[in-house]
Amino acid sequence: VQLQASGGGLVQAGGSLRLSCVASGPIFRGPILGWFRQAPGKEREFVAAISWSGTTTDSADSVKGRFTISRDNAKNTVYLQMNSLKPEDTAVYYCAAGRMLGRFPPMYDAWGQGTLVTVSS
Repeated sequence: VQLQASGGGLVQAGGSLRLSCVASGPIFRGPILGWFRQAPGKEREFVAAISWSGTTTDSADSVKGRFTISRDNAKNTVYLQMNSLKPEDTAVYYCAAGRMLGRFPPMYDAWGQGTLVTVSS
């Protein structure tokens, strides 16, 4: 499966962005889709993940109440709606596909190229 993320950009603190990630190639029932981010000089960290059905989601404490993950399986697309953005949300955001819902990067075996989100204060 190949993943293509888009939607990043420059936004002021308090603003919103919606990231999209389209999956293509061999699609099989059951893939978990998730978002991770990596800020300069920091390790890649979990942001949110969603099950195939969309009924189970998980998100990092740092984004709870501000970010929402969703998916449209008809379009093979996962979204990350980001509201009330803060400067500390600045990072490259990566989408990923895996077989088990989890917070650890090794659990995901397909990664998109990343999209940069910059939040100015």
